[in-house]
Amino acid sequence: MFDYIIVGAGTAGCLLANRLSANPDKRVLLLEAGGKDDYHWIHIPVGYLHCIGNPRTDWLYQTEPEPGLNGRALRYPRGKVLGGCSSINGMIYMRGQSRDYDGWAAATGDPAWRWDACLPFFKQHENHWRLDQPAGASAAFKAAHGHGGEWRIERQRLRWDVLDAFAQAAVQAGIPATEDFNAGNNEGVGYFEVNQRQGLRWNTAKAFLRPLCYARSNFELWTGSMVQRLKLEHIDGQLQCLGAEVRTPAGLENVKLNPGGELLLAAGAIGTPQILQLSGIGPADLLHGLGIVIQQALPGVGANLQDHLQIRSVFKVEGAATLNTRAASLFGKAKIALEYALKRTGPMSMAPSQLGAFTRSSPDLAWPDLEYHVQPLSLEAFGEPLHSFNAITASVCNLNPSSRGSVRIRSADPAQAPAIAPNYLSTEQDRRTAAASLRLTRTILAQPALAAYRPEEYKPGPQYQSDEELAAIAGEIATTIFHPAGTCKMGSTDDATAVVDSRLRVRGANGVIQGLRVVDASVMPSITSGNTNSPTLMIAEKAAAWVLADARKPVKAA
Repeated sequence: MFDYIIVGAGTAGCLLANRLSANPDKRVLLLEAGGKDDYHWIHIPVGYLHCIGNPRTDWLYQTEPEPGLNGRALRYPRGKVLGGCSSINGMIYMRGQSRDYDGWAAATGDPAWRWDACLPFFKQHENHWRLDQPAGASAAFKAAHGHGGEWRIERQRLRWDVLDAFAQAAVQAGIPATEDFNAGNNEGVGYFEVNQRQGLRWNTAKAFLRPLCYARSNFELWTGSMVQRLKLEHIDGQLQCLGAEVRTPAGLENVKLNPGGELLLAAGAIGTPQILQLSGIGPADLLHGLGIVIQQALPGVGANLQDHLQIRSVFKVEGAATLNTRAASLFGKAKIALEYALKRTGPMSMAPSQLGAFTRSSPDLAWPDLEYHVQPLSLEAFGEPLHSFNAITASVCNLNPSSRGSVRIRSADPAQAPAIAPNYLSTEQDRRTAAASLRLTRTILAQPALAAYRPEEYKPGPQYQSDEELAAIAGEIATTIFHPAGTCKMGSTDDATAVVDSRLRVRGANGVIQGLRVVDASVMPSITSGNTNSPTLMIAEKAAAWVLADARKPVKAA
């Protein structure tokens, strides 16, 4: 019997466990289907190359064949380990834009989601390196960022001359330089800040579990424990969540909630809709067709899938050191390893992308709708060897895709992966933006700041010129940047497709399903204009405050 059961020890789940177990009178159980984060490559930043595609740390999902990607199916990495995706992701610290949160407030009718109301919940857990010496930060920066929290944010520990030149070229192309992507409007070009501590990945397990939770007698962590369905029951005409059936290494366990307790689904934008559908909460046609008893028909469960699709342009360069040639020999690899061992710097401390830029695909837009991830390396596809020539990759994604996809279970077996169909480039608007973004990439590479490196377009290739050709080749070379969101979106009471209310409680026939919330990126009505990890932490921080506030209200025993 527990007061709080948290499903998923990923980005949101680790923070929830920390906040909810702070009250010693409340018993908290954190369930994680994956294992512990004791694999060394999780903690070495460049180790994401060994974690993505590794069954030890990755669910190894694949999308359905995508018409917009010329029939290709993509690998779809999701963290299967303590820390979840924060243990295998790119470590980029990014909040998005203030308009994202103001849009959520409008979609839910709840001002609690406005940017100015969300900002304190970002700051609450942040520990920003620039505020280590407060005299070195402006008053505006101090007002926008937190210090002393668990979530460490640092600058990157290496620079590349060719990326500095790319930043100068972006400025010449009309993109302003910036030192802060996270003050509400992220327009500009600069080096990303990362979730690292002294050259090591800083995942949410380190940040929120290790310092406190492991020492709390009221807290339990079960790894290797997969929820196969929620325990739901109609009591006095109200559907209630009473616990869950869990497959553990020791066998099947039934975990139960104390009266007034809550189960918080934090299994991510793929896992959460899967668990709800397996439990009889979801689209009636899907559940009926699979022989699953319908507990609550909610057509929005698994719908509204959004993701950032990155289009990878590769340019050969001359006279520049890139990782392609620095890591091409055993001597080069040994030198890189020695630098990291002695100083925690160099390429082994690299995030997957170092330089970023946010800009507009059209001057008519009021806000940036494109994000660049620029890397001093190139390869044919993720997981394949680096090219033998020096090159850089300028990946660009549409921050606000209009395409919508879905996550739908294939059977009643929780061990079978769901069908993931992002539906990339399925709208004319997204195809136009893809073509425009490729043109803008060419414009940046043609600026004087990069002339000394004689950039030569290798991918997609200069032969593609018309909008139709560029949109088609984008579907050939684009891949996910691992930001699925929106599959259990929050919304107002008159939105029939909303899955949760503005306080993240799952909707029921008579208001909400008692004792059940969703707390992860799946609740986003629209994807944030940037990387999604830190916004998910903010969502969890808000949810924890609401759960604790509700726990102080009188509860009638079932």
